[in-house]
Amino acid sequence: MARSRKKLGEILVSWGVITAEQADKAAQMAKASGKRLGEVVVEAGFAKEDQVAKALANQFGMEFVDLAASGVADKIDLKLIPDDLVKKHQILPLSKLGNRLQLLVHDPMDLELFDMLRFRLNVELEPRLATKSQIKKYLEAAAAGTAKKFAANESLMTESIDRSIDRSVDKSVDKSMDKSIDVAEEDAPIVKLANRIIAEAVRMRASDIHIEPMEDRVRLRYRIDGVCMERDNLPKRMQNSLLSRVKLMSGMNIAEKRVPQDGRIKMQVDETGIDFRVSACPAYHGESVVLRILRPDSVRIGLTNLGFEPENLAIFNRIIRRPNGIFLVTGPTGSGKTTTLYSALDVLNRPDKKIITAEDPVEYNFEGINQCQVREHIGLTFPAILRSMLRQAPNIILVGEIRDKEVAEIAIQAALTGHLVFSTLHTNDAPSAITRLIDMGVKPFLVASSIQAIMAQRLIRVLCKHCKAVEDESAYDPKLMMLTGISVEEARGKALKAVGCTNCNNNGYRGRQAIFEMMQMNNQIRELAFRLAPISDLRKAAIANGMSSLVQDGKIKVLKGTTTMAEIASTTQVDVDNK
Repeated sequence: MARSRKKLGEILVSWGVITAEQADKAAQMAKASGKRLGEVVVEAGFAKEDQVAKALANQFGMEFVDLAASGVADKIDLKLIPDDLVKKHQILPLSKLGNRLQLLVHDPMDLELFDMLRFRLNVELEPRLATKSQIKKYLEAAAAGTAKKFAANESLMTESIDRSIDRSVDKSVDKSMDKSIDVAEEDAPIVKLANRIIAEAVRMRASDIHIEPMEDRVRLRYRIDGVCMERDNLPKRMQNSLLSRVKLMSGMNIAEKRVPQDGRIKMQVDETGIDFRVSACPAYHGESVVLRILRPDSVRIGLTNLGFEPENLAIFNRIIRRPNGIFLVTGPTGSGKTTTLYSALDVLNRPDKKIITAEDPVEYNFEGINQCQVREHIGLTFPAILRSMLRQAPNIILVGEIRDKEVAEIAIQAALTGHLVFSTLHTNDAPSAITRLIDMGVKPFLVASSIQAIMAQRLIRVLCKHCKAVEDESAYDPKLMMLTGISVEEARGKALKAVGCTNCNNNGYRGRQAIFEMMQMNNQIRELAFRLAPISDLRKAAIANGMSSLVQDGKIKVLKGTTTMAEIASTTQVDVDNK
């Protein structure tokens, strides 16, 4: 007679992981919700996921595998089974010997999966158990390209693509006779190459793809965490086909090569819809094409993940909930201004608020927000949209960028008539925004009375959490310490360095955060603005009012182990007069 299998709750109680009362409560919750007992135990916080997984392995007589253990992840060979099975069912193949396949699974009770795999792969299975979160984390790392070093050591040009393109490059691209660029020819070599470049860049967290014709080659670069990395050098003979394929995908005129063109691509990468803003610009050796990758989730990361220190976050939350006034975000191109403002709108986007935006171009689409695209060629300019907006009775207005006096004055009038206005400006720091608006021709008293706060920001790279290490005191760079305002005593044991590992493509950094300087307006600063005071006076008054400068915010992140002194020094440096 077969021995009855011990229940999961009984195993966890016998191991002392949970109490009998917790087991009973979890059983009731599982029955009510229709979930499995293991899921409920973890969700309720009674036990950790790995403890439940070990108990399940014990219950079903399986081996538990800890993917975090040294060397275990290196044994995984994703080539043993098709990608679609791996992604859909969250499984990992370990090894295959003869007709037997060792497989990591997270659900030992999914018998239908085991039967399907036996039938489709024609193998006998030896399942091992791992936690679902560890399997998911491994697959995300593999998809992002972090399972191997990014060093352009593997060319994007396969032998078959190279041979196929060789046979077709002599055809006239300008007359659309080259079928290798046709959108209907999904198996065409140039289509495969273009799709491969785009998919790889998305998986590697790139923000831009640069296709740059040179004299004897076509250089391909990805911008990852704000830094351009050379990926490959493609043969010069591929230039026309590749550029025409990208232009065709983005809706540009492939026969026109003399003037700049803009376009957009929408496509699925790993079951996620990604938008690409494409720009083609004539250059000496051919058209330079840049694809800006617009991920829908990149502007919904939440305010806490932007990099705010608690004090600045509290001020930010308070200001964006004001009923009227202007809130300006300043910084150079690529400093994350749009992401910050969209994150604010995401918080404020509620049924009781009407939000309208004027953008050039609309990069991210938000449900519940009325977004207007600037079209200069038909007269739909920023001022035209803004005037129309005010007749739409909005609560909140977002102006993509204040570019001239006309836009600035309309935005200020909107703020003074009871609207909350968000916008961006290109200045080096927060106090400079006031003098910039006055230089545009806006009257000082309007600037002083309408602005609620100005926030300057920069993006810094974040140290890879898997390989960062404490910087040796003998390696401290006096110049960097002077530029960031950090003393040896402050840095000792806290300043970290970038090391490099497979998780960060051996550059020591993974991901980015922002550093901020938040200038709130008060009576003293308004008086200085009205009297056309120099920037140095405005800055001193703002610091006296509690503003932390960009370098001070960066200093906090260095001493918290988030980034390095070199990274802060490359984006900003201490103001000696106001240190």
